[in-house]
Amino acid sequence: MLFNSIEFVFFLPIVFLLYWFITNKSIKLQNILLLIASYFFYACWDWRFLFLLMFSTLLDYYTGLKMQHAENKKGKYFWFWLSITINLGFLGVFKYYNFFAESFAEAISYMGFQISPWTLQIILPVGISFYTFHGLSYVIDIYKDRIKAEKNFVDYAVFVSFFPLLVAGPIERATHLLPQIKKRRTFDYTKAVDGLRQILWGLFKKIVIADNCAEFVNQIFNNSGDQSGSTLALGAVFFAFQIYGDFSGYSDIAIGTARLFGIDLLRNFAFPYFSRDIAEFWRRWHISLSSWFKDYLYIPLGGSKGGNLMRIRNTFIIFIVSGFWHGANWTFIVWGALHALFIMPSIIMKTNRNNLETVAKDRLLPSVKEFFQMALTFTLAVFAWIFFRAENITHAFSYISGIFSRSLFSIPTIKPLFLVLLIIIFMIVEWLGREEQYAIAKLGMRWKSPIRYALYYAIIIALFWFAGQDQQFIYFQF
Repeated sequence: MLFNSIEFVFFLPIVFLLYWFITNKSIKLQNILLLIASYFFYACWDWRFLFLLMFSTLLDYYTGLKMQHAENKKGKYFWFWLSITINLGFLGVFKYYNFFAESFAEAISYMGFQISPWTLQIILPVGISFYTFHGLSYVIDIYKDRIKAEKNFVDYAVFVSFFPLLVAGPIERATHLLPQIKKRRTFDYTKAVDGLRQILWGLFKKIVIADNCAEFVNQIFNNSGDQSGSTLALGAVFFAFQIYGDFSGYSDIAIGTARLFGIDLLRNFAFPYFSRDIAEFWRRWHISLSSWFKDYLYIPLGGSKGGNLMRIRNTFIIFIVSGFWHGANWTFIVWGALHALFIMPSIIMKTNRNNLETVAKDRLLPSVKEFFQMALTFTLAVFAWIFFRAENITHAFSYISGIFSRSLFSIPTIKPLFLVLLIIIFMIVEWLGREEQYAIAKLGMRWKSPIRYALYYAIIIALFWFAGQDQQFIYFQF
């Protein structure tokens, strides 16, 4: 079930009404309802993989209890690695087996041997990377004695499979979400209205910005050999806005939807295209994943405590692993490695935490220096996005070589002026709201009600007016 589907338009109000008017007297009943709704939401995609989600949930719940009550460290160690091995095993089979098999066959071919790799004809279960990471963080935190194992299976199952975040995040932590699930919740009108406002902005990002960009991105990338350098550059920029509108739009809808049920999810985006360096970009892009790798991989590897060589090693590891997390393709690994290279000067010079405050805080416009810093960071991000979008490494390099040709300074053959105007308006609104949790959180709050609601109605009209061909959320494939 997609957030931008007719099915979800009916699903959400029904669950909301049942939640606040039928089960509101009992937190136990509310959580049972959320679990049933979440499983139904997931089963609408493919009911067969619901059993994989259930098994993963039961595995981590059971091993968590076993670790909690283990008589010695050896027993705790056994249950911990059993959970880690099975979770990563499922992820490896469904997501990475074919990649390794085909890569091995290709490597062997360079030695003069030809083999036909045995591959699996299976589809990737939607959201497996996200709910697997929910479970991994849970068992790791128990193993490290950061939390106690959850005894209530329903509460734990809701933590893993809460439908707003189930298929594309944010990647939650048990320390943040489980206490909210266990605590009695009361309806908060102000919080609910704020949630609806964030859902509206998320839908605008997805339907108006991302989906319209997708049409031109697909046209340009799928026929890149026939395009001019300027058109290819435009396609790369459009993809940057497509993936931002698509993924941050999903996160806004997820966070806003959770707020309707009295639950606060982790923030996942903080206006990353206004970053002044790559380090700041990664503090603002897919925040829940970045912080997950920092806490569960970077810091255990030694973090920044050692010398430059250790910092360089650890940085490359987390970025390459992050790239590989996104997909079983060398393009994602190169994408991650590129970001490691981009961030390396600030890591070596220890300037990676220079830009912690919002750019141009309490000012309308950035300084000239800030403007060029943002322009450079955006350019680097766009360049790396080419590898993220390309079909393979060869396609990525041919695309880049096509950009850096004489035709780079020609007029693009594709001229979607309406889309360029929409993006400009979108970025202006994002800039004005960059100090808030999302762009329109406070926009128009001091305006009179008719004017403020006119803004909301204008956004709703835009959703229908500019709605193009439905595009699946990009991060569903991860």
